[in-house]
Amino acid sequence: MDEISKYITNFPEDLQEKMQKIRKIILDEVPEAVEKIGYGMPGYYLNGKPLVYFAGYKNHIGFYAMPSGHEEFKEELSKFKQGKGSVQFPLKDEIPYDLIRKIVKFRKKSKDITY
Repeated sequence: MDEISKYITNFPEDLQEKMQKIRKIILDEVPEAVEKIGYGMPGYYLNGKPLVYFAGYKNHIGFYAMPSGHEEFKEELSKFKQGKGSVQFPLKDEIPYDLIRKIVKFRKKSKDITY
């Protein structure tokens, strides 16, 4: 079992399913991404630089698309709690998988795959 799978199995089954779906979206959009744990959470790297991260929490999934990903989608993300380069998707609500896909696509095309 790889380190991302091990990370995900530490959470309740319903949260595991949501994180697996996010993982699949990322790998479908960026199959060349390198998966590894970074900052204690699943990270995806392109050309050696951070693309996105996600993390499971008791009441939300944290999604980290660096400041550029969040800036580009600030209007769509405005209804969610945010920090610089992070957003929280509450587990009680539908996870915005289509928005996550759009952000990942943007980050892949971004010339600034950096923090």
